[in-house]
Amino acid sequence: MMADKVVVKFKDKSVLKGKTGNFYPDRALFHLLKLKGDLVEIRLEQLKAIFFVKNFEGNKDHAKAYGDKIEGCGRKLKVIFLDGEKIIGYTTRYSPDRQGFYMIPADLKGNNERVFVVKSATKKIEIFPA
Repeated sequence: MMADKVVVKFKDKSVLKGKTGNFYPDRALFHLLKLKGDLVEIRLEQLKAIFFVKNFEGNKDHAKAYGDKIEGCGRKLKVIFLDGEKIIGYTTRYSPDRQGFYMIPADLKGNNERVFVVKSATKKIEIFPA
């Protein structure tokens, strides 16, 4: 089974890093193999977002710049989370009726390859005009 590198951010501001091979957007839970080797069950409703990352270290000096245009990745939108964090990116699957959606951040030099946004952790979702 392929395992994705993820950084899991919770609504309570806690963070876990590890790998998952069984996250599906339509399921209520998945398993995370933490970096230290223990397996934990994660309930989607507890989360703010799941960040699918290139590496676990990231680049603390990277200044987020959401200006990249990414063709073929759907609608451009801005997500404002309840904690004030903002992400701008593209999605083909946003629907107000779903519990969440994937987006590709418009910052190709950043560490995040894609993000699964949990809708209940958002304050506002703005769709940019086409």
